[in-house]
Amino acid sequence: MTGLAVALSLLAALMFAIAAVAQQREASTTDAHGTRLFLSLVKNPRWWAGTVTDNLGYLVQAGALAVGSLLLVQPLLVTTLLFALPLGARYAGRRITRAALAWAVALTVSLGVFLVAGNPDPGLDNAPFREWVTTLACCAAAILAGLVIARRPGRGRALGLAIVTGVLFGLVSALTKTVTDQLDDGVGALVGSWETYLLVAVGIGGFVAQQTAFQAGSLEISFPAATVLEPVTAVVLGMAVLQEHIRADGVEWVLIVVSALVMVAATAALARAGVPTTTTGTAEGTAAPLPPTTTPRT
Repeated sequence: MTGLAVALSLLAALMFAIAAVAQQREASTTDAHGTRLFLSLVKNPRWWAGTVTDNLGYLVQAGALAVGSLLLVQPLLVTTLLFALPLGARYAGRRITRAALAWAVALTVSLGVFLVAGNPDPGLDNAPFREWVTTLACCAAAILAGLVIARRPGRGRALGLAIVTGVLFGLVSALTKTVTDQLDDGVGALVGSWETYLLVAVGIGGFVAQQTAFQAGSLEISFPAATVLEPVTAVVLGMAVLQEHIRADGVEWVLIVVSALVMVAATAALARAGVPTTTTGTAEGTAAPLPPTTTPRT
């Protein structure tokens, strides 16, 4: 089942990339905020195409999580960057720099090292609420930190919202694994589960944060941070709550630590590479528009 989980994860990554490029392009062309932003977007067929692709990607991701562990599936979704950044540059009519491409490749290679060296094992599909309390509190603290950063104009706003997006979508991934397992027990178990309702609430929150981040800055600023934080959050939840673990010893732990540092450095470098420019709108920090293609992902 590992091969199937890998294939589904890569397919989901491609669909998420197509959706992100389209949604960011459409969100960046409006200077509306809050509710008005979404009222504007729902009238846009290209944004809807991206949203449908995003949701189909989520279904594929859920399939991957049904047959594979969080520690296997979620890091593979970082490859979304390799699809999204070239697509975003192409449809924006600009060239992706060699440095940005090199950092994207470094990010993906470090991911591969993590998977090989870590040799992750599957854990539980469900855990009692008391096992979630501490990690949910940590997620709430990270979201609060992201919101504080988002109070800064321009690039800070995009990056802060990306942090919120990544944490929320990481939580969505962990909850999805639990909820898909409950499907085996019937609709009654699904309706009576607190995880189902938290999944819906967190998914909506992640979607709103993602679209707002897309409006606040270019794809290079918001997308790397969100894409990396999602699997990081999901992996932490998998290890802390669902008892998944990494089988590593000696030099393998060194490789894991180095690969994690490279992922952090690559994410920061890609965020610095994105230079937002103002559109015809009046909102500060709004990114230049990306022409069309078409998370939670909900």
